[in-house]
Amino acid sequence: MTTLAGTPHRPVRVSAVLDAPLSRWLWLVKWILVIPHYVVLCFLWIAFTAVSVIAFFGILFTGRYPRPLFDFNLGVLRWTWRVAYYSYGALGTDRYPPFSLGEEPDYPARLDIARPERLSRGLVLVKWWLLAVPHYIVIGFFLGGWQAGWWGGGLLTVLALIAGVILTFTEKYPGSLFDLILGLNRWVLRVAAYAALMTDTYPPFRLDMGGAEPREPEVVS
Repeated sequence: MTTLAGTPHRPVRVSAVLDAPLSRWLWLVKWILVIPHYVVLCFLWIAFTAVSVIAFFGILFTGRYPRPLFDFNLGVLRWTWRVAYYSYGALGTDRYPPFSLGEEPDYPARLDIARPERLSRGLVLVKWWLLAVPHYIVIGFFLGGWQAGWWGGGLLTVLALIAGVILTFTEKYPGSLFDLILGLNRWVLRVAAYAALMTDTYPPFRLDMGGAEPREPEVVS
């Protein structure tokens, strides 16, 4: 019998650590503090869209996502996730996010996407608009609106603000609420990677809650 562990069943891996203690009041002004990030992200997401179009043709003709383009788009998603985690996508840390496209392993919010060696040339024609439509409907409820490459006004923002109010009065971030917020963000980021053509693995319709990704199942043959 052969056991294969580490099979990339989840090419998109989202993780986060809830910082403690968190300031009781800082969350009230983070919308001001992240304005420089929003300005930069506006331009980065314009570039992200252009890179995705170029990658579309690269995949269509070669079946491969060019590594420099993949790395750039992964960097934009990482940057976006760190800003969201600091601000009103989670309010999970008071550590100011770095202005970086890099991995930043010491930051409490992490995103990794395994670059596939080959991608389907047929799926690239339909997955970003047709196949992803059911997910767009669901995450539209989570996000509410699109602002500078991230979101605001939907369920995620409401839950984060509830966490902020509770933090103000109790000095604690409810663990169950954190797990739910991370599950919703994980769903959104999986769909973002799929729609950006970075994986052919269809995002699951489920909440994998908590700061850590679920353990990879072992395949035994």
